[in-house]
Amino acid sequence: MSLQSVDRVSIHVLVDNATDMLSSTPSFVETETAGLRRRGIPLTSAKCLCCAAHGLSCLVTVEKDGERRTLLFDTGPEDYAFERNVTRLGADLGAAEAIMLSHGHWDHAGAMLLALTMIRGRNGGKRVPFYGHPDMFRTRGFIQPDGSVRPMEDVPSPENLTSFGADLVLTRDETMPLDGLFYVSGEIPRVTPFERGYPGQMRRTADLSGWEKDELLMDERFLAVNVAGKGLVVLSACSHAGIINVCHSARARFPDAPLYAVMGGLHLSGGNEAIIDDTVKALRPFNLSVIAAGHCTGWRAMTALANAFGESTLAPSAVGKRYTF
Repeated sequence: MSLQSVDRVSIHVLVDNATDMLSSTPSFVETETAGLRRRGIPLTSAKCLCCAAHGLSCLVTVEKDGERRTLLFDTGPEDYAFERNVTRLGADLGAAEAIMLSHGHWDHAGAMLLALTMIRGRNGGKRVPFYGHPDMFRTRGFIQPDGSVRPMEDVPSPENLTSFGADLVLTRDETMPLDGLFYVSGEIPRVTPFERGYPGQMRRTADLSGWEKDELLMDERFLAVNVAGKGLVVLSACSHAGIINVCHSARARFPDAPLYAVMGGLHLSGGNEAIIDDTVKALRPFNLSVIAAGHCTGWRAMTALANAFGESTLAPSAVGKRYTF
C-alpha cells in the first residue's frame, strides 16, 4: 500500500506545554480563542480555557474527496489535562478511528486509557486500532549524578490497552493506517553525527535484573501525511531520534514529495541544548515552509529557530491551536 495524497489535513493540538491565546498567528493557524468564537461561545471566561501540561496530544484529521478520517496522535501526560482540553475545545474524539503512540514515555501516554474510553463512548463501542512499537512498554528511567537510576512511570501495558478496547498493531516496521491516508514510520535510521538521542536514559533489562543504556530510544516513530500541492506534513512528538534524522528518513522514504512542514517537540532542551546550532543549520536544506515546534523544544531552541527562520516559517505550537494545511 502506498501513502495516498489528501486534499487537506487539520491538526488540533489537545495537549502541549504552553498556552498562547494572544499572539498573532499565520492564516493557516486557528488559536484557542478563535476556536471558541467560531463555536459561538459568547463569553470569555476561565471556565472556557484549556490548561498546559508537559506532554503532547494532537487530533489529526485528513480530508480526501469529501471524506474525513481521523487519528489520535498521543494523549499527553495525564487524564485531567486531556479530558479538560478535549471537552473545552469541543474536539470530536468519536471520529478517531485509530490511535498512534509515538514512543514509550509517560508524557505521551498518560491519558491513553481515558482516551480509549472517551473514543469508544462516542463511536458506539467499536474497538480502536492502536499503532505502537513492541519495545515501548519497557520500564525507563534516567541516570542520576550519584549513579542511581530514577524510574519513569510506565506507559499502559498491552494487557490494559487491550482490555480498554485497543486492537494492538505492534511492529518495528512502517505501517499505513486508515487505507493508506496516514504513514507511521518504522524505526528511524540514525545518520547524523550530532543527534544523540536522550542522554542519560536507561531502561530495565529484559530479565528485570538491572538497567541498561537506552539513549537512542529506537521505539520512537513519526507520523506523516501527504497533502496534495504542498507535500509531507510530519509529526515528530519528541524527536529523540533527532529532527534532522526524522527529516532525512521522511525524504528517503518519499523522495517525490517535498517536505512541507514539521510539527511537535524537537527535544533541544536540557542536555540537547548543545546541538541547537547544528540542528538549525541542518534544517535549512530541507526548505520547510512551516516549523510548528512545541512541547520539549525549549525556549533557547525556539529563540534560535525564530532568529534563523523568522515568523514566515516558525509557527510555535500551543494548546488549542488548529493547523490546517
